[in-house]
Amino acid sequence: MTTPEEVGVGPWDGPWPDDARYDPELLTHGDRRNVVDRYRYWTLEAIRADLDARRAPGARLHVAIENWAHDLNIGSVVRTANAFNVAGVHVVGRRRWNRRGAMVTDRYLHVSHQPDAGALARWAATAGPDGGRLPLVGIDNVPGSVPLEGRELPSSCVLLFGQESTGLTPEAQEVCDVVVHITQHGSTRSLNAGAAAAIAMHSWALAHL
Repeated sequence: MTTPEEVGVGPWDGPWPDDARYDPELLTHGDRRNVVDRYRYWTLEAIRADLDARRAPGARLHVAIENWAHDLNIGSVVRTANAFNVAGVHVVGRRRWNRRGAMVTDRYLHVSHQPDAGALARWAATAGPDGGRLPLVGIDNVPGSVPLEGRELPSSCVLLFGQESTGLTPEAQEVCDVVVHITQHGSTRSLNAGAAAAIAMHSWALAHL
């Protein structure tokens, strides 16, 4: 069984790199974080700056999720957002959210708070490339939604997800340009919010990354 001490790498072996991106504390004691090899021994600030620089030009994905009941799935959504290197995550509703599922990946992301769907829409109005508007794409299987399959998501947009139990609120649906759903073939009415977010982000990535 792997112990926490065996995760990552130990102290740096050999002359230290002459590079400001490296963290002297990590070089001395080892880097036990869950990061890809590219970022071993790097400071948190250096990792965030590199992630910002590596996003595809003209492809600016943001993810927003409603938080009205301290949903445990928010952490999972944040962790997936990190995996696809999104430009930002927006927690809509309650400011405090359950970070356990994020597995500290929120440290590498730009996470912000929007008090309600209207505030998110006002932010998106000027948040696109060259100060333009970012379209809001809701993800939920509500009446009037259209299938995600076969539909190319905009290269720059906000994917908006609802609460695990209730889905997108009427207010959130109202500010969306379109609401799409993930077609299902079983007996359960809806997917877990974290799973739906992963599918939607992967669909965006297939088209634009």
